[in-house]
Amino acid sequence: MTPRTAAAWSVAPEDVASAGAAALWREYYTEVSDRWYLLHEGRRTDPEELEREIAADTAEGLRPPGGVLLVARYGGVPAGTAGVRLAGDGVAELKRVFLLPAHRGKGGAALLVAAAEEAARALGARRMVLDTRGDLVEARALYARLGYRETEPHNDEAYAEHWFAKEL
Repeated sequence: MTPRTAAAWSVAPEDVASAGAAALWREYYTEVSDRWYLLHEGRRTDPEELEREIAADTAEGLRPPGGVLLVARYGGVPAGTAGVRLAGDGVAELKRVFLLPAHRGKGGAALLVAAAEEAARALGARRMVLDTRGDLVEARALYARLGYRETEPHNDEAYAEHWFAKEL
């Protein structure tokens, strides 16, 4: 896959263990976890739980040959991620789409998803699926804007409440 660029943005594959990818994973997990706990329990994520959950997700599925993690940089600085993992039978799953709050609204999310779709096609996928939560309304709006359609559940993930798919 070739790197994608748009103005100050660049998107390229990066190992999940790189410093930039690891820092973005921590930001992503902290934000989505805090949003869930604030909504359901009126508190932020317990720091010990946060460390335990971050350490437990090694993201092995986002490494070649069956996956890829893309890192978006804005002005050369890591600003967001999108992961793709093969799910079988010509299907890839979109994971970890995230932009740091300071970089939202600048076109990076659409660029990341387009790069993820390109990566999925390069892995042999003909369809992309994803799941998300009900409280992540911005994500649901993004996916709908980019041509994803809500579908029946394709997995039984504990926090999944909405499932989307798009033919590639």
